[in-house]
Amino acid sequence: MNAAQGHTLDLFAGPGGWSQGLRSMGVREVGIEIDASVCATRAAAGHATLRADVAAYPTAPLRGKVTGLIGSPPCQTFSAAGLRAGNDDLPLCHQALDDLARGNDTREVLRTVCTDPRSLLVVEPLRYALDLRPEWIALEEVPAVLPLFEHTARYLSAAGYSTWTGILNAADFGLAQTRRRAFLIASRTRPALPPEPTHADGGTLDDLFGDGLPPWRTMGDVLGCPPGIVHTRGNHTTGGSRFPTTGPSWAVTGRTRSWLLKVGTRPAATRRRLDQPAPTLLFGEALNDVSWIDPDGTPVRRLAVVEAAALQGFPTHYPWAGSRTKQFQQIGNAVPPPLATAVLRSLLPAALEVAA
Repeated sequence: MNAAQGHTLDLFAGPGGWSQGLRSMGVREVGIEIDASVCATRAAAGHATLRADVAAYPTAPLRGKVTGLIGSPPCQTFSAAGLRAGNDDLPLCHQALDDLARGNDTREVLRTVCTDPRSLLVVEPLRYALDLRPEWIALEEVPAVLPLFEHTARYLSAAGYSTWTGILNAADFGLAQTRRRAFLIASRTRPALPPEPTHADGGTLDDLFGDGLPPWRTMGDVLGCPPGIVHTRGNHTTGGSRFPTTGPSWAVTGRTRSWLLKVGTRPAATRRRLDQPAPTLLFGEALNDVSWIDPDGTPVRRLAVVEAAALQGFPTHYPWAGSRTKQFQQIGNAVPPPLATAVLRSLLPAALEVAA
């Protein structure tokens, strides 16, 4: 393989959202991931993985070998679905970025005073970037981390990178989910620019060049091709109904066409119709609270793993490993492959792209 294809490093690699995006462009990468279930998923999907702690892994052996750097640090401490301990740790994270940029690694000391030690993982991409000087960088996190990405971008700019930071909505790039995430993209070889949306809320009219955008994809669009069967009584072996997991709106009776997806337990929990995109799928503390409901609010059943994966943009038969809880967590934490592809296309030469 040439350098562009053989030396992309994926920090906190997860189950393969970035990997699937790279694969669609004919680019292979090696991921660093510590969770055993996630590593098993990656192995089954054919993604090369080193099981290790990103924060403890030395960068020296990698110098001169990494062309592209990807990073999606764990978001639990900053996520709206968690306790947001990361908000208390933001000043310490900013300090760690300043210290790393000055060549002073204070991570170990700062970690001991963080409300949640995982908060400091968000600074790891800068450590790798400054030590390895890859040609391009792509980082993703929850929107609350944008100030830290902006801080990181300032140091990357000083190191000779063109940078862009901002919030992208996955629905604008073909995902049937209004998932908003912060991104940092950087390049030493070309201008860093945000990807061009492929879809728009309600669509846009064609201009003189016929460049109008189609409307956002809906849950019904994505869940219309049934890949498997779900039993309405969960793990019970008798009773209930059997129907395609990804076709709830066409499966049992006409009434199911009016199902809504509900995320959360509060009275104001987000509800979306099948003719709308899903809301951001959260599977942390809210794992048991992502469910199909009737229009009157009566619970029907919980969202199936295969449905969640499809709404996150993964292939139908993606080989999720681990317990049901672990599978949902992997899906919810992953970068949606369609969004990953859009971001990567803005960074990598078009010559690398191949048919998915």
